[in-house]
Formats: sequence, C-alpha cells, structure tokens
Amino acid sequence: MKWVAAEGRPRVFPIYKKVTSIGRGAANDVVVPDASLAEFHAQVVFDGRDFTLAEVERAGGMLVNGKKKRRAKVFHNDRIELAEGVELVFSVYDEVTPGVPAEDDRQAELAGMVKLSEFNRRLLEIGTVSEQIDALLDAVIEVTNAAKGFVLLLREGEPTVAAARNVKRESIPAGVEQLSDSIVAQVIERRKPVIVSDALNDTMFKTAESVMNLRLCSVMAAPLMAQGQLLGIIYVGNDNVVSLFEESSLDVLTIFAGQASLILQNAILLDELNLDRERMAGQLEDQRFGDIIGSCPSLLEVFGRVEKVAATDVSVLITGETGTGKELIAREIHRRSRRNGGPFVVVNCGAIPENLMESELFGHVRGAFTGAVASREGKFQQASGGTLFLDEIGEMPTALQVKLLRALQERIVVKVGDAKSERVDIRVLAATNRELEKEIELGAFREDLYYRLNVVNLHLPPLRERGEDVIVIAKYLLQKHAKAYEAAVKGFTPGALTAMRAYEWPGNVRQLENRIKKAIVLADKTLVGPEDLDLSADQVRPVVPLAQAREDYTRRYILEILERNGGNRTRTARDLGVDPRTVFRYLERESLAPEAPG
Repeated sequence: MKWVAAEGRPRVFPIYKKVTSIGRGAANDVVVPDASLAEFHAQVVFDGRDFTLAEVERAGGMLVNGKKKRRAKVFHNDRIELAEGVELVFSVYDEVTPGVPAEDDRQAELAGMVKLSEFNRRLLEIGTVSEQIDALLDAVIEVTNAAKGFVLLLREGEPTVAAARNVKRESIPAGVEQLSDSIVAQVIERRKPVIVSDALNDTMFKTAESVMNLRLCSVMAAPLMAQGQLLGIIYVGNDNVVSLFEESSLDVLTIFAGQASLILQNAILLDELNLDRERMAGQLEDQRFGDIIGSCPSLLEVFGRVEKVAATDVSVLITGETGTGKELIAREIHRRSRRNGGPFVVVNCGAIPENLMESELFGHVRGAFTGAVASREGKFQQASGGTLFLDEIGEMPTALQVKLLRALQERIVVKVGDAKSERVDIRVLAATNRELEKEIELGAFREDLYYRLNVVNLHLPPLRERGEDVIVIAKYLLQKHAKAYEAAVKGFTPGALTAMRAYEWPGNVRQLENRIKKAIVLADKTLVGPEDLDLSADQVRPVVPLAQAREDYTRRYILEILERNGGNRTRTARDLGVDPRTVFRYLERESLAPEAPG
C-alpha cells in the first residue's frame, strides 16, 4: 500500500498480516501522521481470498475510487481517500522503496497471498474441477519456487495422485514415482503440514527408503481438510535445492491447501450428486407407477390392485389422507382402462357451493334459475365415454346424494329445469379423506351410496409410513422444480435427509412438494438444508429406544383388538394368543372401564 503525500516522495507500506491497521496512532501497522485521521482509522483484512478495507471508527468520509464506502473489497491500483488530503493507492505487486529493509519471510507470505488473490479472481473463469486443481497447483509451484507439485486424494484410505505438475505447467504422469511415501504417511497420520529442508540429512526421514531412492532435498506437504475430514494432501518439492522452503513458504502452502480443500470438497460433492442422480434415475425406473413414485409394501399392494381393476368398469373408492395422491391413482386407473381415449373429468365436491352442485353435476337448461342464460351440460355429460372422478365425495350434501345414487345406478341424468332424461356412458371413481363409515353412523352419508361407490377400495398410506419413499420422492421433486425454476440447487444436505425421514408430514406429498418449491426459490446455496425446509428439531419425531417403541406398539394393538371385541378381555386374550393377565396389565395402565359382559 502506497501513501501519496501532498508533497514529498510517496511512502510504501508492505502488507504482510491478515489484519493490517491504518491510522495516525503509532501502534498502527500503517502510520499516517495526519490530524484528519482517527487514532485507529481503518483496517485491511485478508481472508485468504480477497483484501477488504473497512473503517474502524464511523467517520463516513472514506472514498474508494471516488465512491463513498465504509467497507469495500480493494484490488490492484484502487485509490483510497481516507480523509481529505490523505490518499493511498493499493497495489498487489511488490514496491521497491529506498530505505525500507527487506523482509524475506513477510514478502514471501505477501507474494503468496497476492497470488492466491489473483487465482481466486480467475477461478470462476475455469471450467472443470480438474482444470481448477491444475491451475491451483501451478500457482502453488510458482509462488513457492518448487520444481513440481502434486494433489493426492484419499480413496478408501489410500492416497492416489489426482494431479501432478511441473514448473513448466505440464502434467507429469511419471512424476508420481518421485513422491516420498514416508512424508505422505506422516501428513496422513498427524494431519498437520510438514516442511523438510534437507530430506537426506533429516533425522526423521533420512533412513526412509523412498527418500534415499529419490534423493529428495526440499519438500513441503499440507493436509487438505474439510469439516474435520482428511480429503487428501497437497505436496510440493525440489530434488536439487536444499533449504528451499522456509516457515513463511509453509504458511503460504497452508493457505493454498485451504483453497484446494474447497475445490476438492465441491468436486467430491458434485461426483456424489452425479452418482446420486444416476442411482435415482434407476430407482425411479423401478419405483415409478405412472406418475406415482414409491416402493413400500402397502403402496405396491395398491399398484397391484390398480392393474386388476383398471380393465373393468367397477366403481372404485380411493381413501387416504390429504396429499397422498388420490387423484394420481384415479388418473392411472383411467390411463390403464379401455376408456383411456375418452375424457377424464374431475369434480371437487368440496369446492362447489351446495346450491350449484346439482347444476355442476347434471347441467341445466336455459331459465332453470336466475342467471341460467343458456343451457349447459354437467360433468356427467362431459365425462360420457370416459371416467368421472368425484373427489372429496364425503363433502357432498346429503340432499344431493339421492340424485347421485340414482344417476350411478341407472346411468341416466336429468338437467336442472328439464323433464327429459339423458343416458351417459361413464365409469365413476371417487375419493375421500374422511372415514365414511363414521359419517354413515352420524347420518351425514348414505349407506346405499357408500356401497355403490365402494365396490373396490384402494387405501393410500400416509407418507410417514412409506419409509425411504420420502427421500426418493424428495430428490425427484427437487430435480424437477430446480430445472423448472432454473435454480442452482443440486441436492440435500445429510441433515435435511435425516430431518425428512424423521418428520411426520401431516400434509403428505403435497406438503413435501410445497416445502421443496419454497426452498428452491429462496435458497442461496447449492444444497438444501433442514432450515430451508422449515424442519427444526422440535418438529422431528424423537427417536425412542427400541424396547419403548415395541412396548408402545404392543399397547396400541392390544387396545385396538379390545375395542373390536367390545371390551371383552377374555376373547381379546384368546385372539392375541396371550395370557389374559397380559391384557389385564395393559388395562390397568390405561384405567379402562370394567369388562363388558360376554
């Protein structure tokens, strides 16, 4: 950094620390004795990639290239005005200043930082990960004055060479034979950087066979770490010059190793994501049933029944919680039926006002009611030759259920306001998330209509009972919507996968899809985490010991069979094949009523 004084020769201040302070106080790294500056006015921070200038005290008068800034990244030849008449020029290149003593260690570290800063600015222009590794290795060799360099990756615990380069920026496949096994082994074992100034005379390495065979002189090696995991090693050496590397050189190599770790971590992540996509494509091929994805036993049973009923014209009642895919199953039945060339008409019985429901289903003639300015066909007529899907059938008003039952029995409908009947050729599928048997007991649903609709029942399991299906579905939805929204999201973090497995998903697949869409739109990272899916620790189902889980299931099952048997303990024990005292024990815990007579 160069201070351009109002008069006299410019003064140059070398930046050799990660944090360099600037001000008029004598304790600063860069002392500018001007009364307009604060005691500690500003600082330059090097984070291993960029230089950032920031005001320490809120003076508000700093300009960078003529623009007012309190904090800004600075690059070569940027002009900085700290206060009126106090201007500095930032330079990433060495400045020769008369009277300033050489500081080799500091200059070497500075040169390394400058080189890393320049490399990081070019990194975005480099295409593939292998090209990034080669470019970083070339930069390391140049700044350390090494003759060659290597990047080794750990594969199944064994180091393998991912890149080998020489000072001419050429790949050297044969150069792997020049690696010291003993030096590599020490870095792997201790996970700390190593510098060897003269390997042939070093007490630790001189007896190593690889060192004697290679006649190594100067060597440096640093571990490539990411989140506590050893990914590999970056290794530079020279076979001709003794004591080429010093501690400042090792500091530079360590900084470059940090950058290499990020590149390699991304490379490994991309490889895993690519392999995951390939695996997922294979899984989808095996687990896809039309537009439905899953392979849990209960869902496979549904798929088998769909294949059997699709070719017939029997009515099917599809049950399951909201968001389990009831309409997808109905569409798949239609697609596999002989009616697949006809229309598939959907009626959402819960979304149509009661006073319009009859007209919506059967149509109306002109003048039938206020606002009926023209005759109109209903859903039954529109579905003729195809399939009519009555979604949320449990929401249908009881007054209309009688007319619906007649239409289903006779396949004849009459428009509102008309006396003429019309024959329709339809197949009816219905769906509900309600327990219609209970609705019948309450008088809210007609029993005869229930049996007309429920010739075959298909019950869809909730997502929480489908095991690994949730992960397969989530990855499919992420890939689908990331492509649609042109987002940079590539996958899920391990924490997100764990959270999705453990969450109950009361809204089932629909809720999962909505959470994933939101995460894709709002996420600023390539991997979606649990926080992006609004999954916190208190929402996740806690893991209980196996013994407790078994006990909880046993209790629930005994109580279920007891309810079936009308509270008769003796019959329940006989059905379960256990001693009656077992049932008594669970009843005592539940404080249930006395045994029903039997």
